[in-house]
Amino acid sequence: MEVILLQGLLLFLPFAALLLYWYSATVQYFCKMAFFNCWILALATILSPLIALRGRSVENMKILRAVILPLKRFFGIKMQVWGSEHLNTKEPYVIVCNHQASLDLMGMVEIMPDRCVPIAKKELLYLGTVGWACWLCGMIFLNRQKTEDAINVISQTARTMRHENLQVWIFPEGTRNQDKSMLPFKRGAFHLAVQAQVPIIPVVISPYRNFFSSKEKKFIPGTCTIRILPRIETQGLSPKDVPDLTETVRKAMADALSEMSANDCGH
Repeated sequence: MEVILLQGLLLFLPFAALLLYWYSATVQYFCKMAFFNCWILALATILSPLIALRGRSVENMKILRAVILPLKRFFGIKMQVWGSEHLNTKEPYVIVCNHQASLDLMGMVEIMPDRCVPIAKKELLYLGTVGWACWLCGMIFLNRQKTEDAINVISQTARTMRHENLQVWIFPEGTRNQDKSMLPFKRGAFHLAVQAQVPIIPVVISPYRNFFSSKEKKFIPGTCTIRILPRIETQGLSPKDVPDLTETVRKAMADALSEMSANDCGH
């Protein structure tokens, strides 16, 4: 009798788990986030030894993009891209983008140019095989706690951009932000663009709140819009122009985000 009861319980548990998943938004949220993180970890672990054969190279970023792109289909997220023509240039430039959540990774790979590398906080480098994979893909790491180190990295990156014809992706808010308004921008991205004398291309990802919220534990299918704004030139600008440049770019992005938020509410 005990064996029969145990077998019945084992058969019931998957059914109960499935019911819980379908009828609990919170359970769905945690399951989907677990899948998202496990996907990244598993693929980084599998791919790192393979891309290590080429060594540290921006070309490895193409492989990383290819394995992350399918995630949007698993979660039922549709990507709409406006203004992609602004990225149709072979010269170096700096992309600045608002930062909402780890889901930004899916928007990033949707539009990221072939020779583009993100600048990330140095802590990411120590996340096991994920950090190793990021390093092998040419990602640039910044120690935000040490100003002198950060300045040196920016100066070196400016030289590398021109020499190797790279594009660089930066989140100027510096941290995740799901509020309706953008946080004040840190100036590193703008110092980089001015030092390298390359254009800035602002990218705005629409608010996720209709389908994703870490506070409300919500993660359902939805539509994400990515708006690429016209380039902003930095030719002839000097470090003293960086504060005004920062505010000009932030205002353009904040206005676009506000407009996209209004459109979401209208739907």
